[in-house]
Amino acid sequence: MSKRVLIVDDAAFMRMMIKDILTKNGYEVVGEAQDGAEAVEKYKELSPDLVTMDITMPEKDGIAALKDIKALNNNANIIMCSAMGQQAMVIDAIQAGARDFIVKPFQADRVIEAISKVIG
Repeated sequence: MSKRVLIVDDAAFMRMMIKDILTKNGYEVVGEAQDGAEAVEKYKELSPDLVTMDITMPEKDGIAALKDIKALNNNANIIMCSAMGQQAMVIDAIQAGARDFIVKPFQADRVIEAISKVIG
């Protein structure tokens, strides 16, 4: 059975890029969200194996959503996505329970490496 992934990013083209990388590598994208509040709702609804979470989003940012999801399920697997130069936010995310992070623009091999390390 393929691993189920929820993609969270406020930019549709970023979601499309990750979705393309994942589906080509045998992962099933079960949902997409465009902000942190929607991410928490979709997580409850879909119970994915992994969430890729953008850090900077409107409404609720990725770190707040990460904390909310971890409160629902402490074993949730979340990989943060950040643009260059957001190191401080990445450290906050790791301390809040993120399993790894990938940097934009996405490199397919790095995305797959991070995901396979977390969920196989």
